[in-house]
Amino acid sequence: MKVHILDDWFDTLRGLPCFSMLAGHDVTVWTDHEPDPGKLATRLQDADALVLFRERTAIGAKLLEQLPNLKLISQRSVYPHVDVDACTRHGVLLCSNMHSGTPSYAAAEMTLALILASYRQIPEQVASIRAGRWQAGVGRTLRGRTLGLYGYGRIARAVAEYARAIGMEIQWWSSEEGRARAIADGETVADNREAFFATSDVVSLHVRLKPTTRGIITADDLAAMAPRSLLVNTSRAGLIETGALETEIGRGRIHAAVDVFDTEPLRDTSHVLLTHPNVLPTPHLGYVTEDEFDLQFSDIFEQVNAWARGAPIHMINPGVFG
Repeated sequence: MKVHILDDWFDTLRGLPCFSMLAGHDVTVWTDHEPDPGKLATRLQDADALVLFRERTAIGAKLLEQLPNLKLISQRSVYPHVDVDACTRHGVLLCSNMHSGTPSYAAAEMTLALILASYRQIPEQVASIRAGRWQAGVGRTLRGRTLGLYGYGRIARAVAEYARAIGMEIQWWSSEEGRARAIADGETVADNREAFFATSDVVSLHVRLKPTTRGIITADDLAAMAPRSLLVNTSRAGLIETGALETEIGRGRIHAAVDVFDTEPLRDTSHVLLTHPNVLPTPHLGYVTEDEFDLQFSDIFEQVNAWARGAPIHMINPGVFG
């Protein structure tokens, strides 16, 4: 099979153990990002299978209609960037392992790292010592502070475990069903939504982005946060009402540590989330570790091989194969 892999920006996959799973296939790895569907289609004309690097490239009808040879898209986790109906219309099977029960520990670790780095002013302190100025200010201690986790899922529960290890108090908010599960597990759930935002020193978002959760964090939620509190988002930018975080940050009341943005890659160096001193921005690093890549792409490459054997797995639109 002719297999094309998109958006492997640092040419990482070829050096991982899982890459051997593609032995015998004709593999092309693209190490840049091509957003234009027409130009991308030219690159992918001979592709039988397309491997996606999470949500780095959107797959829509305009691209698919120019790829008559394409039969399989293989990826992992949620797929809001893939037009499944268009895949079905064009006879393209989408396979995606939803990895039920397996949290992204890399994303949980990144969340804790952002909290620590923000509270201890690590980027500013590093810049100061490199400039010959020694200390640049005074950070804050996390022990005894309250971490509010929005979303009662696998990653959030891993973050809670890490945060408890450094002495933080944990409270939760989620959907009604999520809150019920948290209470049944003996966890502390805030009395109401406003109290959750108002009494959390740190609020961290851990919700999947789908139509029902887009914009679920509102301007009123952010306004309810206490001065100097910290909002952390390692999930998806679309969870926050459009423009709400930028507006609240512009007021200078709260802090934010953000790993996800409405536009990615974000290269607008004048963007408030990149320039404001209250924001610690990182370029979507939550899942970006060699270990996580090897785990994820083992699943993705196994889907390619299963399709080649005529027995596809983790089918999202199985009617295409049937």
